[in-house]
Amino acid sequence: MTPSAPQSRQAASVELLIGAVIIGTNGLMVRLAAMPPTAVAFWRMLLAGLMLAVLVSLRHGWQPLSRKAWLWCVLPVLAFAIDLWIWHKSILLVGPGLATLLANTQVFFMALAGVSFFGERLGLRFIVGVLLSFFGLWLLLGSGWAALPAHYRWGVWLGLGAGLAYATYNIGIKRSQAEAGKGHARVPVEQVLCIAAFGSALCLGLIGWAEGEQFTPPGLKAWGVLLALAALGHCLSWVLISRAMGALPVALAGLLLLAQPIVAYLLDVALFDIPVSPQQWLGLAVSLIGIFVAGMKSKEAVAAQEP
Repeated sequence: MTPSAPQSRQAASVELLIGAVIIGTNGLMVRLAAMPPTAVAFWRMLLAGLMLAVLVSLRHGWQPLSRKAWLWCVLPVLAFAIDLWIWHKSILLVGPGLATLLANTQVFFMALAGVSFFGERLGLRFIVGVLLSFFGLWLLLGSGWAALPAHYRWGVWLGLGAGLAYATYNIGIKRSQAEAGKGHARVPVEQVLCIAAFGSALCLGLIGWAEGEQFTPPGLKAWGVLLALAALGHCLSWVLISRAMGALPVALAGLLLLAQPIVAYLLDVALFDIPVSPQQWLGLAVSLIGIFVAGMKSKEAVAAQEP
């Protein structure tokens, strides 16, 4: 049993927008936790895994997975651990807003994976979207790239790497879900996500141990932020977005999801007094338009990709 789609397009739009806005605050919560980035990622995935495990137990019950499905789960486990590891570092280097915008380049990497592995073709819309997005990034960063501090430039590259890792995670979750659905009893997507969460937490714990990071939250405030990040930023936002996706046109869903980087960027500017020039505002707008155009697919294309 999956979350049911809302009855009306208006209700679905509100749910998806709320989910996207919640995700847009994740970068801010990572900063407010005041902990090492890998430790924040570890607790986010461990707590989210526990919450998803309770959800599966209460609503669906656990279903057996085939050996092939278990093997495919390894991909999203590793990819999401890498994604959070480098994205959280990017947040501390360039701020939640820009880090979130850069991570949304997963749209492009997903499309390139479709060409490389699934025989899809790149249309004019995708090419135009890529050009617009990189022009927007140039307006945001490129004209003064050489003058930026080395750590800031490193944060930009980490943000782009997070986009690549997140695209790999999406592909892995989709394939894992498809393999899990081949048995006699259909496996709920929450179960696959729960496995991915626990696996990612294990990987992040090993990475943090190798880095020598301190995992113990420093106080009740940190615990509160971590719980909010896991419950709201990971679990609730996913439930809202997944409920709404089936009831909305693809173009409208893609447009509403852009609330995520917009909210992250505005919070970054408002709360941390980051000066933004008119050229940078223009760059943000152009990049978002490019992401939307490149990620927009027809209903036929989406139907053809369903497992």
